[in-house]
Amino acid sequence: MINKKFTRPVVIAVDGPAASGKGTVSNSLANHFDFARLDTGLIYRALGLKVLGDGSDVSDKQKVILLANQLSFDDLNQENLRSEKVGAVASRVAAIPDVRAVLLKFQRDFAVHPPAEKSGVVLDGRDIGTIVCPNANFKIFLIADKDVRATRRFKELQERGLRAIYSQILRDIVDRDARDSFRSVAPLEPAKDAFVLDTSKLSVDATFVAVLRYISTQNKD
Repeated sequence: MINKKFTRPVVIAVDGPAASGKGTVSNSLANHFDFARLDTGLIYRALGLKVLGDGSDVSDKQKVILLANQLSFDDLNQENLRSEKVGAVASRVAAIPDVRAVLLKFQRDFAVHPPAEKSGVVLDGRDIGTIVCPNANFKIFLIADKDVRATRRFKELQERGLRAIYSQILRDIVDRDARDSFRSVAPLEPAKDAFVLDTSKLSVDATFVAVLRYISTQNKD
């Protein structure tokens, strides 16, 4: 239980690069505390899928911005959002400043007004603790070696019955890291007050325990 000293809704921000484990941790945290959860990466993936489905070029910024304004929460439940192709486009549209501005409001509205009147929210992405919710009550930043992350993504795709080529996945992760880290707006970096955890050698359970321990230390009276 989160201490009552924190204003409601409580906000937990979980950031990190692709396949660092943030999605799994965020889902576990949401279940543990009975909080609402928003995978903000799905927002960009949903937009990426819209761009692909529309046949638009990512370089056509005005068209991408128009599509961003048409996004709804229903778009986050579409199939194929987790494909590597959609992920690559998502990373490119996420680098467009005006697109990020449109989707920033989408995310902040969720944090302030969580569905089902939940007492807290868990948002995971790449700039939650720095840009989306800089005043989040708890900020977590997960990292892991690129080879470990590529292996995780490879296994995830295989388990879902999707075509997976390890070398391509590794290359995509390296490329996405570069785009996310060096973009001019909201680059991938931990907030100064974030709890940074390397999950390279940690199991899913061990990662969750470490994060809960951090929250527990911050949660004391």
